[in-house]
Amino acid sequence: MNLESVLFTQGFGSRRQCRALIADRRVTIGGAVHADPDAEVSTEALHFSVDDVTWPYREHAYLLLNKPAGYECSRDPQHHLSVFSLLPPQFAERGVQCVGRLDQDTTGLLLLSDDGKFVHTFTSPKRKVPKVYLATTRHPLDDAQLGALRAGVLLHGEPKPIAAVAAQARGEHALELTVLEGKYHQVKRMVAAAGNRVEALHRERIGGLSLPATLAEGAWQWLDEADLGSLRSG
Repeated sequence: MNLESVLFTQGFGSRRQCRALIADRRVTIGGAVHADPDAEVSTEALHFSVDDVTWPYREHAYLLLNKPAGYECSRDPQHHLSVFSLLPPQFAERGVQCVGRLDQDTTGLLLLSDDGKFVHTFTSPKRKVPKVYLATTRHPLDDAQLGALRAGVLLHGEPKPIAAVAAQARGEHALELTVLEGKYHQVKRMVAAAGNRVEALHRERIGGLSLPATLAEGAWQWLDEADLGSLRSG
């Protein structure tokens, strides 16, 4: 692949903008300046730098973001900042989108990708990927509420009750809830139907992939093959 195409596919602007970056000697590979946009480079394990910031070449972007509260999972947010403001602009340029959504006040694990097949797989109701949430409840949890969540609660507009895969108390006001669906405000509505109220909500895991304890709130990281394998194994 020529160098111009490498930068273009990785979200560094239009082809003309990418050629200009290269011609201005702002692109290096292995510490050496590459000023020819038509130069052929191998993308195998390629790392390149633009303005001294190093980037790995990725055919598709698979990202994990530790979403803070107060951000909308939208490119056109209505009342809050967009989660895309937490990412380098190259990702929006190459068409990265959220894999499902979290409410603006919900925190935790959010996946993003520009791989349409991947996005569809992990948002399709048929896939039934388990998602684990930690909910802080207004009222103390009791066995009746936990039992109702496990047995199934009827939500407004739904034809039949929806049951949690698992529901357990981690504390008097801390509920660990595992669900398969991704319906609108599902966890909040289920907890309300069981007789309580969610005060705060945090997603900890999707499939077999957990939010890394070392990833700061608002920070992102690439997903590697092991992470993708964990995601699918869940």
